[in-house]
Amino acid sequence: MCRDGHLASARRVRVGCAMCTLPAEGVSFCLSAAAKSLLSKKADAKESSDSSNTTIEDENAKARKQEIIKMTEQLIEAVNNGDFEAYAKICDPGLTSFEPEGLGNLVEGMDFHRFYFNNLLSKNMKPIHTTILNPHVHMIGEDAACMAYIRLTQFVDAGGRPRSSQSEETRVWQRRDGRWQNVHFHCSGAHAAPLQA
Repeated sequence: MCRDGHLASARRVRVGCAMCTLPAEGVSFCLSAAAKSLLSKKADAKESSDSSNTTIEDENAKARKQEIIKMTEQLIEAVNNGDFEAYAKICDPGLTSFEPEGLGNLVEGMDFHRFYFNNLLSKNMKPIHTTILNPHVHMIGEDAACMAYIRLTQFVDAGGRPRSSQSEETRVWQRRDGRWQNVHFHCSGAHAAPLQA
């Protein structure tokens, strides 16, 4: 027992008492109250610093996630408006996709999408409204993200009746030269664009 009343380990090096044990070496020692207080203050300061760094990192991650959601909203708005030029600026020229219109095939490039913009979307004069439900963004480092969500689309069919369709979508985004581009997407469920002309 040390002078502070703490029991010592059987395998100790005599440096005070056996308050703390370092199991790897089997060495026990005691810290004085002043030393414990100093270490506690340093640990609290480090924890506070780590906490503020975590808060800053959390805020940065939240901001990047909101940026991805905003880019997805802009992309869907371009589709709803039949604006191929705006769509092409948001997408990588080598965009790949699995979507109902591709009939189970991996679609590569923009020509496939241009066909729908030229022959359906740009000619549609009926309103289309899209809501993104339950967006979930996974940040993959600083320059990549994956967003999964449900897309609820409201439209007026050829008979003039309001309709709704739902699709489940995942988009992969990559930041290049300071701007986000959609490099891949997967759409399950209804056609992304209501097929009414």
